[in-house]
Amino acid sequence: MIFVLDIGNTNVVAGVYEREGAAPGRGRLRQAWRFASDRLKTTDEYLSLLRDFFRQAGLNPARVRGGILSSVVPPLTLVFEEACRRLFGRPALVVGPGLDLGLKVLTDNPSEVGADRLVNAVAGFALHGGPLVVMDFGTATTFDAVSRKGEYLGGAIAPGVSISTEALVSRTARLPRIDMARPLSPIGRNTVESMRSGIYYGTLGQAREILSRLRRELGPGCRAVATGGLSGWLPVKELGLDSVDPDLTLEGLRLLFQRNQGRPARRR
Repeated sequence: MIFVLDIGNTNVVAGVYEREGAAPGRGRLRQAWRFASDRLKTTDEYLSLLRDFFRQAGLNPARVRGGILSSVVPPLTLVFEEACRRLFGRPALVVGPGLDLGLKVLTDNPSEVGADRLVNAVAGFALHGGPLVVMDFGTATTFDAVSRKGEYLGGAIAPGVSISTEALVSRTARLPRIDMARPLSPIGRNTVESMRSGIYYGTLGQAREILSRLRRELGPGCRAVATGGLSGWLPVKELGLDSVDPDLTLEGLRLLFQRNQGRPARRR
């Protein structure tokens, strides 16, 4: 088995893949977990959490032959590296400079690109080819452009749904905190429905406009795939998406692990 883990600003997503893929080009994801990113938790606390996950799923950590993680939260990177080492008895690969991505990164400063964005690009290109736009609806909403030849070109970063909602609530005196749901109508008949309408259609319009402009830049045949915790919240057809793949980041980590087996776990 292969253990994969993506550390985001809001959530950590982890998974276990079988050694062999269930179908050509894609691995078999045996189990996946999502839990909150908490910078105050210790290695021991996260280690206990991971052990509980494995036990509840009936999985034996001793069968894990390797792991890989990506992170946009530096304080938690070391915490999970140590947790993986103690749980599996070996260090995990970390997505970063020196890892073979199989993609050329053509941005001005490749080292500043978020690890999750690169992982998404790797998986998106492997599964869908290029040109391609990968949209990730997480804490931030990111748009990543991959050329026909498999070059990572860059993209766009916008405030995510949760960030926008939190800003709206925290900077106004009378607007309440709401749970995210599709509005009943574009015309909200009360404050909550009005907020849902504005957030939903505002996010939809933003995503549609950025995607349209990126597709124009990338040229004919450009495909688009969405991932991230909120990717299922938006309509596929209205956005012109080819697919929604909630496990795209985990799949990218699996592909990178297989590509980089035998490399040193850390490249510092």
